[in-house]
Amino acid sequence: MKIRLWHLLAITLTMPAIASAQEFMPLYPDSVVNSRKAPNQEIKNEKEGSLSFQKVSVPTVQLFRAPPDKANGTAMVVCPGGGYTFLAYSHEGINFARKLNDLGITVLVLKYRMPDDATMWDRNTGPLQDAQQAIRLLRQHAKEWHVDVNRVGLMGSSAGGHLAATAGTHFDKAYIPNPEGTNLRPDFLVLVYPVVSMEDSLTHKGSKKNLIGDDAPAEKVHMFSNEQQVTSRTPPTFLVHASDDKTVVVGNSIAFYTALVQHKVPAELHVYQRGGHGFGLRTSNPDEHWFERLENWLRGNQWLNK
Repeated sequence: MKIRLWHLLAITLTMPAIASAQEFMPLYPDSVVNSRKAPNQEIKNEKEGSLSFQKVSVPTVQLFRAPPDKANGTAMVVCPGGGYTFLAYSHEGINFARKLNDLGITVLVLKYRMPDDATMWDRNTGPLQDAQQAIRLLRQHAKEWHVDVNRVGLMGSSAGGHLAATAGTHFDKAYIPNPEGTNLRPDFLVLVYPVVSMEDSLTHKGSKKNLIGDDAPAEKVHMFSNEQQVTSRTPPTFLVHASDDKTVVVGNSIAFYTALVQHKVPAELHVYQRGGHGFGLRTSNPDEHWFERLENWLRGNQWLNK
């Protein structure tokens, strides 16, 4: 009798012996939406304790449960960056998850698909579908994972920040099958040196090329320029960036923050004089820790209360 790999994995994940482990599971329990039949050519890179992935076409999530004595019901989906060509999985995924666990937050690190015409029918929406499915998964498993369905956030760095901002501004439309009508709106966003816009004056050219193409029509550029998609229903947002970021200019965060303020959405922006791009949990100042600013923001907005 044939048993699908995902079924075996799902059975394994229900075993009490690994209840507190960092668990892996398929993002989609059956078939991956918007997926062509193509060989899985994913590349896993491990170097000096750092883990990254390229050519991801089979999305998964890794569950990091908050310690029982700290768990407060808040949960987050974390989207690593990598210009929509790779995923800085440990640097902007696992490392953040562990710090968030310390705050009592349960985390799903999302290994989302890289846009590719060879593996997707529509490469533009593939990552967004994966982000929506991760939010749906968290809320569907809320009771099992001790999560409050009204305290589900979304965090992303660099291109992962673009994905988080996209999911945070395009939640009114379900890009995935959602027959039960699960709420796909994140309750809050955390954007770390994010790509926000596809406009040439702001965008990271590699991210734009990989997601929608260099010559994308104006309506597509507008759709994926998230500063232009902000409404009064956009979730409260925390942003952090560096002024000297030469990869993703700080104007991305400023434009999104400005739009949030204009629509009276609670928002906080921290811009450091130095730091460059991809600083992760570090900044150029050893005495300054932006994650502590994030903790203060989360606490001030009641996301850390039990």
